[in-house]
Amino acid sequence: MSKSPDTDATNMIAQAFGSDFVLVPIASILPVKAIEKTAKASHKYRQIAASIREIGLVEPPVVIQDTRDTNSYLLLDGHLRIEVLRDLGQTEVECLLSTDDEAFTYNKRISRLSPVQEQRMIAKAIERNVPRDKIARALDINVRSVARKVQLLDGICQEAIGLLKDKICPMAVFDVLRKMSPLRQIEAAELLINANTSPSVTLRPYWPERPRRNLRHHKRPNA
Repeated sequence: MSKSPDTDATNMIAQAFGSDFVLVPIASILPVKAIEKTAKASHKYRQIAASIREIGLVEPPVVIQDTRDTNSYLLLDGHLRIEVLRDLGQTEVECLLSTDDEAFTYNKRISRLSPVQEQRMIAKAIERNVPRDKIARALDINVRSVARKVQLLDGICQEAIGLLKDKICPMAVFDVLRKMSPLRQIEAAELLINANTSPSVTLRPYWPERPRRNLRHHKRPNA
């Protein structure tokens, strides 16, 4: 039995913003929250500024037209990005035009890069002949840190990488895993996923008290 058109229309998910970007004067964008005085001294602000200077704006701010003034827009997401653009002397910015006056979704549903995803992103950029110093400037890190991130997964088995591919954890975790045999790497990765504590706290009792046979390179005792 086929569904009626009315039922299909009811089950459709409404789009939360327009399909096209809109070019908005920065002077017409009104923030919905105040930026703290210390924000411009934060590491996050420096990272955003470095990224915009080097490669441009990646994620457009989200605005909604002010119902009281059609020439103004309320800023729902992207307060630091707008501040950076102002400091860089920009006068206009491409924005997503929201259809709903709510900022919860943009601030709650954030997709952060895991170390594995970041490593693959950097490795792919290098494969495409992007200079390492340009990558370092875009990420606001030094070239030595770029090299360390590129080598992050060296010595880690594919099964462990697959388990941690979308998990947020310190880079030091991979330094510990690298010393383990592949089987122990998988067990440790599963332990990190199932634990509710900090990864470094979770691995502390797991390493180095494990038997030496679990090391990646261990010497057999002389007969």
